[in-house]
Amino acid sequence: MYDVAILGGGLAGLTNAYLLAKSGYKVILLEKGSYPQHKVCGEYISNEVLPFLKKNDLYPKDLRPSQINKFQLTTEAGKSLDLPLDTGAFGISRLAFDNYLYQKCKALGVDCFTNTKVLDCVFEDPHFNISTSKGSHLAYYAVGAFGKKSNLDRVLNRSIKPEKSSYLAVKYHVRTDFALDTVALHNFRGGYCGVNKIEDDLYNICYLTQGSNLKQSGSIQSMETDILFKNPYLKELFKSSDFIFDNPLIINQINFNNKQLIEGNMIMCGDTAGLITPLCGNGMAIAIHSGKLLAEVIIQKKARPDLRREVQDLYKFQWTRWFSNRLMWGRNLQVLFGSHILSSATLAMAKSFPTLAQKLISKTHGKSFS
Repeated sequence: MYDVAILGGGLAGLTNAYLLAKSGYKVILLEKGSYPQHKVCGEYISNEVLPFLKKNDLYPKDLRPSQINKFQLTTEAGKSLDLPLDTGAFGISRLAFDNYLYQKCKALGVDCFTNTKVLDCVFEDPHFNISTSKGSHLAYYAVGAFGKKSNLDRVLNRSIKPEKSSYLAVKYHVRTDFALDTVALHNFRGGYCGVNKIEDDLYNICYLTQGSNLKQSGSIQSMETDILFKNPYLKELFKSSDFIFDNPLIINQINFNNKQLIEGNMIMCGDTAGLITPLCGNGMAIAIHSGKLLAEVIIQKKARPDLRREVQDLYKFQWTRWFSNRLMWGRNLQVLFGSHILSSATLAMAKSFPTLAQKLISKTHGKSFS
C-alpha cells in the first residue's frame, strides 16, 4: 500500500514524487517510457521556477542549461521584432532534465517503474487499485501526470471538449548558428515555430501546426518546404542547420481546451490538468509548479484518505489562483499567430507599443515561487 501513486513521469509527476518522498511519504511512480527519453516540447523554462529549483537542489547546473533573456518574433513576410525578456528563462532538453529529476527521485526512495503502462485506475474507497502491464498496486491517492494525451484519457472517460482544428507538434534537435541568449517565435500559415538553445551546443526547434497543413502537403518534409519556408527566417534556419535526429518527433491531436482537475477522485497536474499554448513557452514551468502545489496540499493534509475532499478543493483553488488566467491568455493570444494578417498586425502593434507587448508577455508568465 502506497500513500501516493503517480501515473506519469514527466516534469509534474517527478516534481510531485520528489517533494512527497522528501517529506517521508511512500510513493510509487509509473512511467510508460524509460529514462533518458526525448519528448516533444519547447524545452524553455521561465526563470519563475528558479527559486524553487535551487531551494530543493533541483536546478541542473551541471547540465549547463542555456540562459535566455531576449525574444524574437518574425512574420511569414520576413519582418522581425526583438524584445527583452524581463523574467528570463533557461533552455534544457527533456532528455537531460527528466532523467536528472528521475535520478533525484530514486535517490529519495521513490519506487519508480519504467516501461510500465497503466491499464486502469479504479477508486475503491479508501484506496485506488491500479492495474499495469507489470502487475497491480494500491495507493490512498492517485495523481494523473500522464501528459498532453494518453490512453488513460479514454479509460477514465474524461470529458475533454474536442478542438475545432486538430493540431500537431514537430520537434528537432540541431546544431546551428543562432543567438545563445534568444528564444525565437517564427510564424507561418497555420502555425508557429519556436527556437532556442538548450544544453551543450544543441538547439531545439519545435513547431505547432494545424493538421490541415500536413493533409494538404502529404508529408512533414513537403509541408516544411511548402508552408514553413515561406518565412525566410525558417527557410534559412532549416537549410543551415545540422539535424541530429534521423526523423522528427511528432505528437498529434493536441488539445488546449479546459480539462477537469479531478476525474474519479484522481487528481490531475501538469499538462494532464491543462495545457498552455506553446507560443507562451511556459508549459514546463507550469508543470513543475503544479507538481509542487499538489504535493504541498497532500502534505498539509497528511495524505489522509478521510481528507480527500479537502485536498481536492484546496488544490482546485490553488490551480485556479496560479494558472487559470495564464491558460486563458494563452488560448486568446494563440489566435494572433499562424495568420499572415494577424501576426503582421501583432508585430506592428508591438513595435509601436513595446510597453503593451511586454505586458502581454507578462500575462503568460507567472510570478517567482519557492
